Amino acid sequence: MVGPLRPVFVLFGSSIVQYSFSNGGWGAILADVYARKADILLRGYTGWNSRRALQVVDKIFPKDAAVQPSLIIVYFGGNDSIGPHPSGLGPHVPLPEYTENMSRIADHLKSLSEKTRIIFLTCPPINEELLRQSTSAALSEIVRTNETCQRYSEACIKLCNDMDVKAIDLWTAIQKQDDWANICFTDGIHLSSAGSRIVAEEILKVLKEAEWEPSLHWKSLPTEFGEDSPYDLRVEPSRKRKS
Repeated sequence: MVGPLRPVFVLFGSSIVQYSFSNGGWGAILADVYARKADILLRGYTGWNSRRALQVVDKIFPKDAAVQPSLIIVYFGGNDSIGPHPSGLGPHVPLPEYTENMSRIADHLKSLSEKTRIIFLTCPPINEELLRQSTSAALSEIVRTNETCQRYSEACIKLCNDMDVKAIDLWTAIQKQDDWANICFTDGIHLSSAGSRIVAEEILKVLKEAEWEPSLHWKSLPTEFGEDSPYDLRVEPSRKRKS
């Protein structure tokens, strides 16, 4: 650990989380917004589904940790919603099991601390045509549609409403963007910088509007070593003399 201690925000999920610090990703946007205010930690795992996440959630978020996160942002569902593979392998998780897995993940995260806040991200939409054109052997075999993404998204929202967990409906939010199918993805599934901006904006909106004490919105958090520095050339001389 390094000090001073700041609030810790953990991003936990599959590839949309793992890639969130690349190419103007939403994790990088949050890290920039919260510079000197909170530490943004990445726990993203490409290819994971809710079943795999549930198996290790207690290892990633141990209950006996000395410091618990102030905020955990969770995304699983996209891989779960992929159609079953003929081999019987693959990431598909039936919708009832997905709902149960996410409920158990939420229960564990809620148990970490009374001050740990949770936001679930739902499945975003996909560009089915772009996905079909993918040159990736793995992606080209995927059976995934916007219809199934919507079903898993709606199930996540209902679960969050029942459990009093904040949910961000990415399936709807991204489709509000003009020409969303062409500008929000790199390969039909993973987010471009334009798609990531929408995710970051939705997260910041929730953090601003949430009636949490203390507030986790960036404007409400103190800036670490926020006093003027006599070595900073941007500070006016008169202000330096006062310090």
